Formats: sequence, C-alpha cells, structure tokens
Amino acid sequence: MPKETVNKRDQILMQLAHYFITKENYTPIVVRGVKNELWLENLEAPYRIIRINTNYIHNNEQLNYDLFKIKNVVKQVKKKTLSFKINTLNILLDVGTSVNVKGTDKIDCIKVDGEKDIKKSKALNELFPELKDNLLDAHDGLDFLINVTNDINIKTEKDNREFENVFKKKKLSITYILIAINVLIFLIGTIGSYFGKFDLYTKIALHPTLVKQGEIYRLLTAVFTHESIIHLAMNMYALYIIGSQVETYIGKKKYILVYLFSGIAGCLLSCVVNTNWSLGASGAIFGLMGNLLYFGLHYRMYLESSLKNNIIPLIIANLAMGFIIPNIDNAAHIGGLVGGLFLTMALGIENKSTKQDRLTGIICSTVFVAALVYLIFLVK
Repeated sequence: MPKETVNKRDQILMQLAHYFITKENYTPIVVRGVKNELWLENLEAPYRIIRINTNYIHNNEQLNYDLFKIKNVVKQVKKKTLSFKINTLNILLDVGTSVNVKGTDKIDCIKVDGEKDIKKSKALNELFPELKDNLLDAHDGLDFLINVTNDINIKTEKDNREFENVFKKKKLSITYILIAINVLIFLIGTIGSYFGKFDLYTKIALHPTLVKQGEIYRLLTAVFTHESIIHLAMNMYALYIIGSQVETYIGKKKYILVYLFSGIAGCLLSCVVNTNWSLGASGAIFGLMGNLLYFGLHYRMYLESSLKNNIIPLIIANLAMGFIIPNIDNAAHIGGLVGGLFLTMALGIENKSTKQDRLTGIICSTVFVAALVYLIFLVK
C-alpha cells in the first residue's frame, strides 16, 4: 500500500474537515448541485458557515461567480434557520496565481495551498488558535484515512446520543403535578364558596394594592388560581400541551424553575401595569412558550417547521388576542414570556449554551425582576 492514497488538495480538505468537525463542533450540511466542496455549519460559532472548496479558481471572474453561489446558499440557510446574519468563511484550496483572493460583506476568503500554509496562516490561526496544533498527521495515507473516518464517526455518534437524550420521549410527572395543584386549588375555592365558608379568590388572587401593602405571597398563589371552570380548562389544556414538551426538552428541575419564575414575573408586570384583580396560570404558560422559543432557536436545524408553524404563531396569536379581547391580563402574558425566555437563557440549553450565554441570562433575569420590583414598591 503506497503512503500517498489521496491527492494533496483532498488531504488538506480532510485535515480541515477533521479539525472543524471534531474540535470546533461543526456539522456537515448537504448542498445540492455542488461538487468538490464541503459545507460545514455551527450556528453558535463566529463563522456560522465554513465552506472548503477544492475546485480550481483560475481568474477573478470565476472567484466573483463563486462568491455569488455562496451568497445564494447562505440565503437558503438563513431562511431555514431563521437567522438575520450569517458570517461565512470560504477556504479555497486551488487558486490561480493571478487571482486576487478577497471576500465580500459577511464572506471572508482564505487561500490555502498546503499544510504549511495552514500552520503559517495568520488569518486562520487568529480565528482558530488550536488549529495548527490539532491537524491530523497525514504522512501515512492509510492510517490518515482510517483516523479521519474513525474520529468523525465517533463525534457523529456522540452528537447523535446527545440529540436522542434531549428529544427522546420521557415520563412526565411535573406537568401532571402542576395540573393537579391547579385543579385542587380550584376545587377548594369552589367548595368553600359554595358552602359560604370562605372566598379563596380574594385571599390568594393578585391585586396590586394588596401586594404593595405586603401580601407578596399573591405573586405566587395567583398563578395557581382560576376564576371559572372554563378558565381552568383552557389553561390546563395549554399547560399539558406546552408543558409536556418543556419537561421533555429541558428536564424537570429547570422546568419547575421556569414555570414559577415566569408566573411571578408575569404577576410583577401585571402589578406595574394594572390596578384590578388578576389570576391564572397563563403568565407561567407564556413563560414556557418563551422557553420553547429560546430552545427552538438553538435547535432550529431540527425544529425549523415547529418554530415557524407552531411556536412563533402561537405566541403572536395569543398576545394579539390579549390586546383585542377585554379583561385579559396581557401584561402578565408579556411578563411571563420575557421572564421564561431570560431564565431559560440563564439556566442554559444542554450541549448548546456557553458560559457567556448563561451569564447574559442571569444579568437579564436579575435586571428584569429588579426593575419591576422597583416600579412596584419604590416608585410612588
């Protein structure tokens, strides 16, 4: 078996692909109608798309056409991933000496002729400091091919396990417990009112004046209180549909935190905006929608249709109804939605969120709640 089993350009392509997939968490994407080029994607990276091209670029006109093709592919990716901005790195492995290698807005181009160019490239090593020390040795062609294949397969299997762990069907418990608590409190209130023993509604529902007077517990108890059987049934149906997804995707502990925090955040904003009684789980449920929105954006390669056809339209439609139909506490809905989104950011999405993302979420959640508390208790 000869040592050189692949040509020079294919060798560089495989070395770069190996590094970006196994070290930088890029994923190959299928682009129809292209040959001799590799497209990689990582929606959390500074360069969301890396394209490696082994086709010969012999003049500036062909380079301009090549950039035009990239723009068209990026437009498709933007549409699929609901992205407004995508920075792209275009790595060219076979370029004529007369070609002026330069990119355009949002597309950076780098010329690479060989392995030495990769290690000496100032641009590449500034973008990826670990690249030069993590290039797979390609001296033995057979071992090189085996190592590239094995390492990428291992990385793919790991990604598949992580994906299955997130999306596999799980046994629900928290959703059922929350529904049971809401139903139980409604029954207690209904029975107590029927026999004239007490009016649970006025004891635990939300009223801004009473909260300002020190009955802070209402910020939580109001989340589990409902005015009528129809009100309860509608909210519990929404909680079952949305909550079961949230419990599956982010786990039970984070689910509880998002639900309670969103409900309280919704009540806080309601106290800022409204002066009347308010109650219901809808603020917390909107927080779960905010959670699904943030989660879906991180997994939008898999949840594209769900985001565009279900989650986003559901949020917009329900907020619109709140503005149109009287006696709906839309402030609680908006407060819950924002609170759920911010706290989900703070808690993080497994295998997706960075420390910076979580820190940003903690800051946003803290500032949001602090601002509402200030407006309620300190502004006269």
